[in-house]
Amino acid sequence: MKRYIIIVAGGKGLRMGSNVPKQFMLLNGKPLVMTTIENLCAMDVTLRIILVLPKEQLQLWDELCAEYSFTIPVKVVTGGTTRFHSVQNGLAAIEEPEEALVGVHDGVRPFLAMKVYDELFREAAINGAVIPVVAVHDSMRRFIGGQGATESVPRDRYRLVQTPQVFKLSILRKAYEQRYLEQFTDDASVVEAMGEFVHIVEGNRENIKITTPFDFVLAKAIVECLTQQPET
Repeated sequence: MKRYIIIVAGGKGLRMGSNVPKQFMLLNGKPLVMTTIENLCAMDVTLRIILVLPKEQLQLWDELCAEYSFTIPVKVVTGGTTRFHSVQNGLAAIEEPEEALVGVHDGVRPFLAMKVYDELFREAAINGAVIPVVAVHDSMRRFIGGQGATESVPRDRYRLVQTPQVFKLSILRKAYEQRYLEQFTDDASVVEAMGEFVHIVEGNRENIKITTPFDFVLAKAIVECLTQQPET
């Protein structure tokens, strides 16, 4: 089956405290979202990329592609009012009459591991819906009342969710025909809302979502660490 990834990159840089949208901030000498795309395409040369951007950022993307000599083929699509609607627009850009596999990925997650990528698409081909998760290492508590009361919860029952989240195209298309609800925080929640079971695979911890200045410091450290790793 053909493979697609819809990259959602609608950030405005507010939490970064920057006038530059976070997906265009420089990491390792180039805009962050370009690093994300390059990493994905290095793992799979047949992968088809759909990049969803806010309308006001389309010209900036073209300018950055020229400035950084970025030539990887990417279909650029205008985003919607929410992430849900942006994914809808990305799906509409897939003119695929046959079954395919589609991942939805955050543009500011540049450190997906090849092992995780391979397992996600392999499992999606079998089970139809799969997401990467990582274990929770910190202790956790939950609110139990309106006065700030909390209680401890067993962390081994919880996982942190990453992207890309990968689905059979037929499943994801049907899921995104639903009416938008505020509880749709990711694609798995949309797919589950129509009764589909979502499988999990182990993600890689360095596949962080870069949304704050601290995340950016951590991302630079990850780049340095990956650069210094000896070849095997």
